[in-house]
Amino acid sequence: MGGPDVSVVVAVYNTMPYLTECLRSLVDQSIGVDRLEIVAIDDGSTDGSGAELDRWAAEYPGTIKVVHQENSGGPAGPSNRALDMTTGRYVFFLGADDYLGTEALQRLVTAGDELDADIVLGRLVGVGGRVVNQAVFEPGNRDDITLVNSALPWALSNTKLFRRSLLEEHHIRYPEELRSGSDQPFTIRAVVAARRIVVRADYEYYYAVRRKDSSNITYRTSLSGFVQDTALIMDTAADVITDPEARAAVLRRHFTWELGKLLGKRFLAADHDERVRVQEGVRKLADTYLTEDIRAALDVSHRISLSVAQHGSVDDLVAVAKHHAQHGLTPVVIEDDHYYLDFPGFRDPARGFPDEWFDAGSHLRQLVHQSKPATVRWGRTPDGRRSLLVGWHMSLLDLGGDETPPRVSAGDRPAALTEVVPADGGTRVLGYLAVDDIVAGQTKPRQRRRVRFTWTMQGESSSRPVTAFDLSAARRILHRRGLRLHLVGVELDEKARLHVVSTTVTPRRIAGRLARWLRLRG
Repeated sequence: MGGPDVSVVVAVYNTMPYLTECLRSLVDQSIGVDRLEIVAIDDGSTDGSGAELDRWAAEYPGTIKVVHQENSGGPAGPSNRALDMTTGRYVFFLGADDYLGTEALQRLVTAGDELDADIVLGRLVGVGGRVVNQAVFEPGNRDDITLVNSALPWALSNTKLFRRSLLEEHHIRYPEELRSGSDQPFTIRAVVAARRIVVRADYEYYYAVRRKDSSNITYRTSLSGFVQDTALIMDTAADVITDPEARAAVLRRHFTWELGKLLGKRFLAADHDERVRVQEGVRKLADTYLTEDIRAALDVSHRISLSVAQHGSVDDLVAVAKHHAQHGLTPVVIEDDHYYLDFPGFRDPARGFPDEWFDAGSHLRQLVHQSKPATVRWGRTPDGRRSLLVGWHMSLLDLGGDETPPRVSAGDRPAALTEVVPADGGTRVLGYLAVDDIVAGQTKPRQRRRVRFTWTMQGESSSRPVTAFDLSAARRILHRRGLRLHLVGVELDEKARLHVVSTTVTPRRIAGRLARWLRLRG
């Protein structure tokens, strides 16, 4: 009898009660426990995770292997130790607080065998509010992707099926000096070495769980530590990726996600010495890897903060971060066809920062092909219902037809009416988001819905978020539907994407506001 088809590696540290669901999802796999091997490393847990592993290993002695060790401080060491113990033809890495769909491993192994693939990505979905980037899965099943022809640069976690012979032949292991992001160098090396990489988006393979309490996570790193870890990750990418376009795509991801996200609220919460260390680390990486082409391709908020980190002072960077936190992507200076963000340092003679850093025009067109930001205001539908009117001009023509008409929507709530009219060499779009439709059936105290525009051109459907800047004509209103009251308004996220927000007004909330008002009056 041959060995297992797939070995599942689980690095465990204090993941109860999530670990139970993780293990149950593995032994319930449709591939069968006789074709499965589970190698779990207990990295010094103190919450009973080790005992839970032993309990499952006793129940499935031919399938589950457990090793207990002192805490190593990060997931890389346990993953390497488990990988050295695997015997399956394929290896899959599963977070100890996540779980798999019942058919996940059978489907992944089948795809790997049928297509002779070295890596297979199965669709990940978030649970409990965890957000998982879906870009690599949105085109559907694909039989041969690369770092250039797909969103793979944005999907570099290790939650994939790897052919074990690929890992052994190229001596691919996790860098144990990294406390964060150690799966990225591992995945990058595997991706570069792989003969074929396959995506399967036709099933919910992997459920990534958002923990309710993160106090049990020991793999913590300071802000400057994250920059140091990112430096090693970017050095790896630059070293092993020889295709210039692929290398630029991966480095752009690192500037956007790993570095750009550090220069916001967490940067502001750090002390001065930590801010200095962070800026110096980012500056060195930008001097080394931030080409002008990558800079131009960044979202405008990240382009500004990273460029200021590279060429400005710590005070300049703090000013930019504070402005973004307080004002989002506003105010805007409009000149001809350009939309500049009037952030600190913009056209400051003492700073000399180029206008191009602050140009948000390409950001808007990239998101929704808008030729200008959407206008947002209160109004009425033709039949008199109170509505948010969201309108903009886009350069595209011939959007959809009678069978698939273009539509504006807020989350799962379509606009009561979407007007699409040829204008100025393109199309003028106006969506009427009826407030009654927005709040109908609301069960959560607060509901946030992203506004999107969906259209069809030449038989291909597209859906993009709508962006805006000025929300002054859409202040929050109080709306009654039946016996229930709702506060309804709009807000922008960090990329200027428009959201409709509805909050149920409960008697307790009214009483609380009244009490605060009375205290102030007293």
